[in-house]
Amino acid sequence: MALKATIYKADLQISDMDRHYYQGHALTIARHPSETDERMMLRVLAFALHASESLQFGKGISTEDEPDLWQRSLSDEIELWIDLGNPDEKRLRKACGRAKQVVVYTYQSRSAAVWWQQMQEVIKRFDNLTVHHLDSDSVEALGQLAERTMDLQCLIQDGQVSFSGPQHSVTLSLGEQP
Repeated sequence: MALKATIYKADLQISDMDRHYYQGHALTIARHPSETDERMMLRVLAFALHASESLQFGKGISTEDEPDLWQRSLSDEIELWIDLGNPDEKRLRKACGRAKQVVVYTYQSRSAAVWWQQMQEVIKRFDNLTVHHLDSDSVEALGQLAERTMDLQCLIQDGQVSFSGPQHSVTLSLGEQP
């Protein structure tokens, strides 16, 4: 019998000083059985960084047809495609061809560095692709905020991100490359 996703709930309050976006979101997050707390919380972080009323979680790990998060227009065009990890060239080509903007968040330092070396020339070809790297320590600390029911605050200012929950807080910096 296949394992089912575990459902997490998050009340996320976002204060994004860089984009002048101040909003609360009640999120329902399906965590795939093979997904770690760190990766799930990285999806929540990506949501906070790009938050809008039309941003949605994709099926993520369980499918290759959808990104981890995406934003679609009313005419069903993909405005934003967000992937986590180290996508291959074929996936990047597909994403950049289908979406107006593509953002990749890498987070495993060793594999991200190798991926970056292999993909550097490929990435230069796409004008609508941005790659950010999060260091492993920050992602691990972010994973410690994971609970089945979460009350989270996110403050974004000058490229710095502070995520806090009832137990502790994490400050992250978005790097441009691994």
